[in-house]
Parts: sequence; C-alpha cells; structure tokens
Amino acid sequence: MRDTPYLAVDEQLLESNLAAMADHARQLGVALRPHAKTHKSVEVGRRQLAHGAVGLTVATVSEAEVFADAGFDDLFIAYPIWAEGPRATRLRALAGRVRLRVGIDSIEGARMLAHAATSGEHPVPLAVAVEVDSGHHRTGVEPGQAGVIAAASLEYGLTVDGVFTFPGHSYAPEARASAAHDEALALEIARESLRGLGLECPVVSGGSTPSADAAEGRASGGVLTELRPGVYPFFDAQQWELGTVGPGRIALTAVATVVGARGARVVVDLGSKVLGADRAAYATGFGRLPADAAARIVALSEHHATIEFASADEAPVLGERVRIAPNHVCAAINLADELVIESNAAEAAVWPVDARGANT
Repeated sequence: MRDTPYLAVDEQLLESNLAAMADHARQLGVALRPHAKTHKSVEVGRRQLAHGAVGLTVATVSEAEVFADAGFDDLFIAYPIWAEGPRATRLRALAGRVRLRVGIDSIEGARMLAHAATSGEHPVPLAVAVEVDSGHHRTGVEPGQAGVIAAASLEYGLTVDGVFTFPGHSYAPEARASAAHDEALALEIARESLRGLGLECPVVSGGSTPSADAAEGRASGGVLTELRPGVYPFFDAQQWELGTVGPGRIALTAVATVVGARGARVVVDLGSKVLGADRAAYATGFGRLPADAAARIVALSEHHATIEFASADEAPVLGERVRIAPNHVCAAINLADELVIESNAAEAAVWPVDARGANT
C-alpha cells in the first residue's frame, strides 16, 4: 500500500481521453499540437504523438529543453519570449537541434529573437508565430496588427509560420462556445492581415480544452489549421464544473487518507501543497470528489483539506481513502515528483514528472 498523498492516473481513462481528442482533431481537419505544460511528462507526450499529434506545445524554454532532450523534435513555445542573456543562448541551442517555433507579439520581441538566432558562430533557423488577442486580454496584439509584426519578422530573417491565439476566456461558465467564436473571428482577421501584405499564413493555431468541442476547423470551412488543448489527457474539477466533461472522464486524482472525522465533516491528509491553491470564482470548492458529486472541499491549508458530505452516513471513516480531482490539474502536477499509473498490471507503474519546475 502506497503512503498518501499521491497523484494517481487511471491509464485506461488517460488513453481514452488521448484517443478522443486525436479523433476530434482529425474530424476538424486540423493538426493536433497538445500543450505539454499540463502533464510535463515525456511518457504522456510520447503517447500523444502515437495518437497522431504533430508535435508539442510548451510554455517555457526549460520545458522545451526537457522534451528536446527526450527526443521530441517539433516544439512550439507558445509565449512571447524576451530573448536576452542566458535565455537567448538556450533558445539558439534549441533551434539548432529541433524544429522550433516561438510566439511573438511585438516587433521588438521579433528583433530580439532574430539576434538570438544569428549571434552565435553558426546561425540557426528559427520560426515564429504572431500571437493575437482573441478576448482573453493577456498577451497578443490586436488581430489586424499581426501582418505588420509578421513582415518585420521576415525582414529580420525569421521564418513566419502564421498566427495563434489562446481563447482563455473559455474558462468561464457558459463561455466555451462564444470563446471559440471569438477565436475564429480574431484568427481570420489576423490571417487576412498577413495575406493583405502578400505574406503566407500556413499555420492558424488556437484552442483550449474547454473550447475544443466548439472549435471551427478546415473540415467545416473554419479558419483553424492547428489545435493546442492542454488539460484533456486528465481533465480536472474545473472542466467538470465548466461542463466540458463529466466526472467519469477525470483520469487524474489525488489520493488522500481521512485523518479526522466529525459527523459529515472530515479532514484528509493533503492540502494546497498537493492540490494547488487555484480556485476560480465559479468553483464550488477547492477540488471535487468524482465519486461523490454532493461533497464539497470547504477549506484548504498546506497539508489538510476539509470536506463536507451530505450527511454523516455519506462521510468516509477514519483511515478510509478518498480521491480528489484538483481544480487545476496543471498546478497539481507541477507540485508532484511522480504520477502513479493505475492499470490492470499487478503493480502500478510510476512515471516521473519530467518537466516539474521547468519555469524559465
């Protein structure tokens, strides 16, 4: 018996989720480039490629380095990197051994990337994609400005793959379909801004796990050529509460032991250092119990979670184990060293979280 707390993955559910998204991308007529910041796992990444993914998306240079070291040769850092100092040197080294695409959302950023790619003894090829804001209002330029940045990037000697966005405002109740619509509109404007300057735009990249079902791909006349969901291998409590999936699709849970019991309220031996502390405004607690939709995690400290059940009769007893879906699976995985893989095998496998802490 393994000591609690730990993160457990249902391998059968994981495979089912991977297959379902890969099939969805094929039906849309788009390439699948999953975001590996969720799982940070070489093994999960390999399985995604086995299901047809064309490459991986990552959030940081250090994540890219981890996956490049493991043999992944087509990576997209979907983030406007400011390439100076050691990061510029690392980017140049990466671009010399993998097909690397980097996000940009300014002419200054493009100039820095070009300098990083050419400042070494041997210049390296580096591709970029212009990020546009489709409603999340984080990074990204106004869609109509994408062509200007793409043209400057070409003048600096960079390869321009196309445009991309992250419809992060899909992480809100009843917003999944509208965010996908906003994404399509913004990307179409961005693509046409490149074409209006005589530039090609082969890649039109978007997608999030909540908005994936409503994404508009080439098969239906949509603008997307590439989809980048991240959370879908495991799903989490947020996706359940947003209505993306039901609890039966959640493949990763944190396993905990009941260490305190007072009627309908129990305390378990994991807290924010395992689950993460994320709690969106719409969340009904600090995580959810897939086996008990009525239960609520009402308090979270570093090493304890307090759970209220519908009645004392429904509550687990001292020593009993419960499974909790984190609100945000990406944050929970980044806190773990390993994932315990539960399957039909006699003994559970253990996969390392290879890119844990790869935040630079």
